[in-house]
Amino acid sequence: MEVKATAKTVRIAPRKVRLVLDLVRGKDVEEALNILKFTPNHAAVQVSKVVKSAMANATNNHDLDENKLYIKSCYANEGLTLKRYRARAKGSASQILKRTSHITVVVEER
Repeated sequence: MEVKATAKTVRIAPRKVRLVLDLVRGKDVEEALNILKFTPNHAAVQVSKVVKSAMANATNNHDLDENKLYIKSCYANEGLTLKRYRARAKGSASQILKRTSHITVVVEER
């Protein structure tokens, strides 16, 4: 049975989150948490929170065994983009796009 957890509007660009998700896709949950613990990236903290949430959903809501769980799929979609402006020369402005992500992790029992 697939169990899903999602974190919405996380203030990290999806491109940076996908680099971290590629490290843990297909791994056991405990192994994935150990990898994320030693990954020096702000996205790793957010991804580990979502993995722990999916693990808790599986054990508490669906009575799955915590030791048999693995990450079946994980992906980061683009959330809303905050638009900001920076003053430039001669009274003009350039746009700054602050991107957000929707991080989804799907776990399943082996």
